[in-house]
Amino acid sequence: MDAEGAAAPAEAVLPDAAEAPGRTARAPRAKLTRLRIAGFKSFAEPVTVEILPGLTGIVGPNGCGKSNVVEALRWAMGESSARSMRGGEMDDLIFAGTALRPSRNAAEVTLTLEDAEGLAPPPQQDAAELEITRSILRGEGSHYRVNGREVRGRDVATLFADIGSGARASAMVSQGRVAALIGAKPEERRQVLEEAAGIAGLRARRHEAELRLRAAEANLARAEDLRAQLLAQRQRLAAQAKDAARYRDLSTLIRAAEAEWLGILAARAAAGIAAAEEAFAAARAATRAAEAEAERAAIRAFTAEQALAEPRRAEAEARALLERRRVEAEQAAAAQARARAALAAAEARVAEAARDLEHAARTEADAAEALSRIAAERDALDRAESGLPQRIEAARAALAAAAATLREAEAAAEDATRRAAAEAERARALAAERDAARARAARLAEQ
Repeated sequence: MDAEGAAAPAEAVLPDAAEAPGRTARAPRAKLTRLRIAGFKSFAEPVTVEILPGLTGIVGPNGCGKSNVVEALRWAMGESSARSMRGGEMDDLIFAGTALRPSRNAAEVTLTLEDAEGLAPPPQQDAAELEITRSILRGEGSHYRVNGREVRGRDVATLFADIGSGARASAMVSQGRVAALIGAKPEERRQVLEEAAGIAGLRARRHEAELRLRAAEANLARAEDLRAQLLAQRQRLAAQAKDAARYRDLSTLIRAAEAEWLGILAARAAAGIAAAEEAFAAARAATRAAEAEAERAAIRAFTAEQALAEPRRAEAEARALLERRRVEAEQAAAAQARARAALAAAEARVAEAARDLEHAARTEADAAEALSRIAAERDALDRAESGLPQRIEAARAALAAAAATLREAEAAAEDATRRAAAEAERARALAAERDAARARAARLAEQ
């Protein structure tokens, strides 16, 4: 099979696995007739590739997903390395989604083989047509099914190894595979020859048998170790068996001694029980006597209780009367307290009234004195009022004389003012003449 690459042509070929060169006539044969891919890498929707007789090719441009078909085929054949299929982990093989399509959570690839009698593991070894399915759920790992029945990945790898094919078989020719075979090591070339000879399945079974043989040898070594441990345990158990026999004999003697001791204890217990029964009978008689005495005491108490009814009623009445007297005493005490408070308040008001009365007496004396002064002032006013007309006439005469005097004084003042103005004018003239004389004297002094 050819897968696309940077320089590879845009074509991939899926030959019939049963037609690999170098196959023997007796080797198991099977024919791949159909490949169904769903959710694997770029295959978002289920795609079925029919592999018809002859040569079946897949043609397309680079990047269209031809290599994904080859990788789906290898993955279904049991490829366990995600790196060999251009992924970081197995979950990367599930369709991761695009801008227009959501991602998927599962991927499944189914191979249909015809003429496959004797290839499938029991109980399907006689089936002529096999549907080998590998499915993966995101985060849960992958599972293999052959015709709907769960199988191991090793069973699928062995199935394809029996027909000289497989995920890494030489029949799967991918990019660089030819150059790798040319430069391969002898061991790798030997694997190619074994696949061509059809004994790759026998080699796988041999490897599995060797693994089982090593596991059996390890189990034998472990069994030998366990045998040695069991022998040591057997010796210890023999010693313990002797101790157990001695213990059994001693236990028998101890049980006999315990039986005798228990018999003695039983006799003592029987004697104790008899004594206890006698004491119980005496106690019962004493109890009955005490019960009778208690009954008589109860009768006396009932009689006394009946006789106490009248004293109790008198006591209740006395208590009620005492309570009323107590309430009345409390009320009288409260009234006395209120009366004392009222008396104190009245005494306070009486003292305040006495002070008010004293103040009123002083006010009355002051008023009497004021009245006497007012009477004297009224007499003086009356006398002044009787001489008021004469005083008015005298005042009018004085006013007229004062007015005449005022007019004369005003005339004298005006005359004095005129004289003062004339004197001032004359003083100004004299001052001017003085200044002129001083000026002349100064000029004369200069000359």
